Amino acid sequence: MSRILLKTEDHSRDSAGMRYVYPVISRRAGGVSVGINLNPNNACNWRCIYCQVPDLKRGGPPPIDLELLERELNDFLHWAQSGDFMATRVPAGARQLVDVAFSGNGEPTSAAEFADAVVIAERVLAAHGLAGKLVMRLITNGSLLDRKAVQTGIARIGSAAGEVWFKLDAGTAAGLARINGTRVRPEVVARRLACCAALAPTWVQTCLFRLDGELPAEVETQAYLALLAPLAPVLAGVHLYSLARPSLQKEAPRLGRMEAARLEEMAERVRQLGLRVRVSP
Repeated sequence: MSRILLKTEDHSRDSAGMRYVYPVISRRAGGVSVGINLNPNNACNWRCIYCQVPDLKRGGPPPIDLELLERELNDFLHWAQSGDFMATRVPAGARQLVDVAFSGNGEPTSAAEFADAVVIAERVLAAHGLAGKLVMRLITNGSLLDRKAVQTGIARIGSAAGEVWFKLDAGTAAGLARINGTRVRPEVVARRLACCAALAPTWVQTCLFRLDGELPAEVETQAYLALLAPLAPVLAGVHLYSLARPSLQKEAPRLGRMEAARLEEMAERVRQLGLRVRVSP
């Protein structure tokens, strides 16, 4: 096993020396998140300008070795519960397991085996006495919510008291193209977000930052709020956060963190829609 000491600024996918399973300290989850990376080839169907994935490319994942995934998850949870992982790899203030998160180096729902991987995670958590103790999370851009197999996997997460973090960084087609490298229309995003919320508790996660020194334009902010407003009754809440780790994309020199006070201003506008808001500067 690797001897890497975990820190919030580094979400390395190989910190445990495994193909699919990687631990990180998540400032938003509040402890050690057990990541499941279904995109080990660094391929994604979006290209977000703040993405920290090295050598990011367009595409989908290779076939997933589900037996290896299950073995790695079992091995890691044994290491975390009964071995020296917490004492030797985690700072004292973060020594608790908080979730199992489908995230990684691309869009996890693009894996044909996504729903099967959810079943495996549920089974392994139960075997380690962690069912109902660790939250199962999906961190997604929501782009594949129209697929029945994806809906099946998300519904399974919902039935296991898990939740979804659904990426929404802009409220206009131009903003989505500029930030996420996608040509999706806002009304399609809204439809998919509503579908997701019907299957599992769903939090919107929004990355806010300065681009070329400028804050998001007011027209973008208003469009974002207008997209959220009709969905407020069905959403669990909104995560607002800024850049914690450097982008590894070509736009990196153009990006800057949004100040905590500015994040709070945005949070208050979202709260006025009747939504819970969590802020991670």
